[in-house]
Parts: sequence; structure tokens; C-alpha cells
Amino acid sequence: MYRSLKKLNFVAPQRLVQAGLIARGLMLCLGLACASPHSQAAPRTPRDDAEVLARLPTRPGDASTQHLAALRAQVAQTPTDAEATRALAQAYFDQAMAQGDPRYIGYAQASLQPFAKTMTAELLLVRGQLKQYSHQFEAALADFAAALQANPQLAQAQAWRGAIFLVQANYPAAREVCQALHSLGRTALGGACQGLLQAYTGDLGRAQATLQQALNVSTDADSQLWLHTRLGEVAHWRGQPVQAEQHFKAALALGLDDGYLLAAWSDFLLDTARPAEVVQLLKPWEASDSLLLRLAQAEQQLKLPAAAAHRQAMANRFEAARLRGDVTHRAEEARFEMHLRANPQAALTLAQANYQVQREPRDARILLEAALAAQAPAQAQAALDWLRNSGFEDTRLQSMAQTLNTLTP
Repeated sequence: MYRSLKKLNFVAPQRLVQAGLIARGLMLCLGLACASPHSQAAPRTPRDDAEVLARLPTRPGDASTQHLAALRAQVAQTPTDAEATRALAQAYFDQAMAQGDPRYIGYAQASLQPFAKTMTAELLLVRGQLKQYSHQFEAALADFAAALQANPQLAQAQAWRGAIFLVQANYPAAREVCQALHSLGRTALGGACQGLLQAYTGDLGRAQATLQQALNVSTDADSQLWLHTRLGEVAHWRGQPVQAEQHFKAALALGLDDGYLLAAWSDFLLDTARPAEVVQLLKPWEASDSLLLRLAQAEQQLKLPAAAAHRQAMANRFEAARLRGDVTHRAEEARFEMHLRANPQAALTLAQANYQVQREPRDARILLEAALAAQAPAQAQAALDWLRNSGFEDTRLQSMAQTLNTLTP
């Protein structure tokens, strides 16, 4: 699935996430992979408390690293300050979303522990984000509902509810959230919600206009990045590659790390036969399962030597996840089996299981692709029903559906 923004958090997904975009304890966002991306199948106990087990990726002068250090220092000085803790946990979550690194989710969860029995509305909001990251959607919805009960003006809690309802294809509930956001006076946030709802329910033209209006009134870079990214996807769905590229590049030009944006842009490049650009883009992002998957796919198309090593790395990560009991990145694994291992039956099994939880366009796409390759139209019935009932207009999905329907006895 897809990115959940600080300001406009209607996921895609990612899932970067895929975002795309998860262990029980080190939780991820919609659609990203779980735990340490390099974790081994069996845990290892360090011999010494001072032993360094892993170093998180940083860059010289990285403002986010400095910001986290300052927030940690503040919490250490005032451990009973709920607002300081909220700021730290939120910053950890935002970093996980930007980098695709689930270790930050574990840090966020640990920071909330002292307040487990005294959660404020704002802490409930953060805890709900962490739960949805691991696809604990009902538990996350409960936290967002509790946050709204404590503070009915907390628009972000409403926005996260809308994100989950869209992932679940619960469009009537999502529509109520969009209306609630408009009632709270959150024009850009309500427009983002409404635009994505329109896109998913068969009106890409109106969706494009609604999202553009939200972009026109947006005043912060995070919101603009999210809106440009979704406008890029809508244009791609509509068969408008020039407009799609313009929006993706406008999002990239904002200079913010964002796993969902990188995944969506990479998918566009792969769909338009530009794998070399994906390789160049994603070389620094191997720590993210969602982005490594796309990197390996591009390398395989180009027959690059690195493809074999990256395929094996992905296989190792999925196997480690299974040993942990983590099943939250089935969509990515289905895509791996389909496009990197040419195993449509395995991909179909994974895509079916994923579609029981996540029902966004990219979830439907991998299910349809796998069913078509396996010549098993009945196995994709749930996605075919969604496509018919929602009216979703992506010509790629519609074409696959038509072919599958011709295979049905």
C-alpha cells in the first residue's frame, strides 16, 4: 500500500509503500516490509550491553537525525511530559515512513509504553498510526475513535480513519470521513479524502480536479508532496503519461524523502519501459523491501548482474518474515513471485490472501495479473467484483478483467 502523510494521510497502500510500505512488535505502515530489513531467521543475543547491533542509515548533516536526537534528549529530561513523548514517537513514525525502515516503529512503540494507561488524544493518534502500520486496522480504528472522543476536533484522527476505510474499500464510511473533515474546516485534507474516494469509485476526471483544488490551497511541503504523488497516479491511471510525469517530478523536486513517492514513480517508470531510470533512482534505497523489490525488477528487465543478488536478498527477507509469523507484506511477496520468480501460482495464493485485507488498486492489479498468468479467473473473482462495482477506470485493470472474463466457463 502506500504513504500515510503527516498532513494528508490517505494511503495508497504502502504501501512503500508500498506503501508499500510490519512485525508484531516492530510494526510497519500499510504495505511496507517488517522488522529490520536485514534481520536473520533466528535472533541473536548480544554478548555485551555495549555491543552495536545495527547502525541506522544517516547522512552528513541530516536534519532529521539531529531532530530525533533533540527530541530524545527532551524526553530524557522530562519523561512524564506527554507532549514531548508524542513528538518523539511521531518523529520516529515519520522517519520510518520516509526511509522504509521499520526499526523506527519499534522505537516509537517503546517510547509510548510509559503512557500505556494514561493515553491522551494525541498519543492515541500516534499509537493508532503504529497499529495501522502493521495492518491491525480494527485496533487502529479503535484508537482513532478514542482519540476523537477525547478531542472531536482532531482532524488527523479522522484522516487516518479515512485512509483505512479506503484501503478496505469501505467507501460509504470513507465518504462520511471526507464530510467530517470538510465540517472541521480542513479544506485541503477534506479535498484529498474526497479526491481519492472519487478516484477509487470510477470518476478519475473529477478526482483529478478535486485533488488539484486541494493542491492549490495546500500550504506545506508534505501535503504538496502527497497531492502531487496522487495526482501523478491518477494521471497514470487515466493514460496521461506527460501529466503523470510532471506531477511525480514536482513531488521529487520538493526534496523530501518519501518511500511511497519513490515506489509510485518507480512503478510508473516500469510501466512505461524505463527500467534504467529505476535502477539509478533506487540504488541508495536497498534497505526498504518495497523499493528493493522494484530495483530488482528493473535490474532483471535489464539483465544486470545485480539482479540475482537482490532476488536472493528479497527471498531471504520474506523467509525471515514467515519465521516471525509476519504476513503483512503479502502484496510485495506476490509481486516478487510473479515478476522475479515467474511463479504465478504462488503469486496468486499470496495475492488472494492479501486481498482479503487490502483492496486498493495495486492489490487488485497483482491479483488480476497472477490469475491471468495462472489461467485461473475464478481465483480473482473478488478483484473482478470490486472492479465492476467500483467502476475504477484504469485501462490496464479493465483490460485484464475483460481477458479473465473470456476465460470464465
